[in-house]
Amino acid sequence: MPESPEVDALAAFLRDTLRGAQVGDTDLAEFRALKPRDRPLTQVSGHVVAEVRRYGKHIALLTDGPVLVISFGRAGWATWAAGSGAPADPTAEAPPVIATLDFPGRGVLALTDAGQWLSLGLSVVDEPADAPAIAKLGPDPTAEDWSRADLERVLGTRRKQVKALLQEQESLAGIGNAYSDEILFTARISPLAHAADLTPDDRGRLYDAIRSVLGEAFADRRGVPPDRQKAEKVASMRVHGRTGEPCPQCGGEVADVPGSKGAAQYCPQCQTGGVPQPV
Repeated sequence: MPESPEVDALAAFLRDTLRGAQVGDTDLAEFRALKPRDRPLTQVSGHVVAEVRRYGKHIALLTDGPVLVISFGRAGWATWAAGSGAPADPTAEAPPVIATLDFPGRGVLALTDAGQWLSLGLSVVDEPADAPAIAKLGPDPTAEDWSRADLERVLGTRRKQVKALLQEQESLAGIGNAYSDEILFTARISPLAHAADLTPDDRGRLYDAIRSVLGEAFADRRGVPPDRQKAEKVASMRVHGRTGEPCPQCGGEVADVPGSKGAAQYCPQCQTGGVPQPV
């Protein structure tokens, strides 16, 4: 799943590559990706890209006409082929191309989805906030003015697991499964702990971890080509996706979060004092 560091790097790449470019032909292979469906992708054709912005895990291509919002969902991503013509022929391992946009004289942007079910979404709107996926977003924890008080408003006294809260886009925009694991590991907080049970010290460590983990990831992904983003992200993980490997902090064994079916990881020693917590 692309999260805000990777999406921010992609937005920067597209901004540098597409600003001032005219949208040419478009092709939509999967009609279900279009939301709402009453505004076809072809509406952006002929318009010039003025700006590219990131909103959480979404990108908005602002033209001198409508705006195209790209929501990457669980398994969406983008590839870029410079020059004329279509992207290289896909291999058996390549994810299906859901849509393409041609930028004459610049290249072709292909939007893909590698999931078992379609999660990539495309919205042609007048303003970015008109897209439901952007309208519902909470504050971005990477914003300069995002404060400890903002985190307190998210946590409150909610009886909800803190990992789930970190991934709740209506509360915090841009954090997904992988970085929530990394943030909680850095903060030494169990992913199964409830927000209401966090002490003031826990909350302080959580705030610091959100800022540091995302800040480092933003810096590390900056300038990395789109086709290398996933590999760079995977390589940077300390506990996420590291089941059975030694914890880089204590040397204990990284384990799957109980109930996650192998989708999330933590260190039982560092984050729960050596006692795996029940679901």
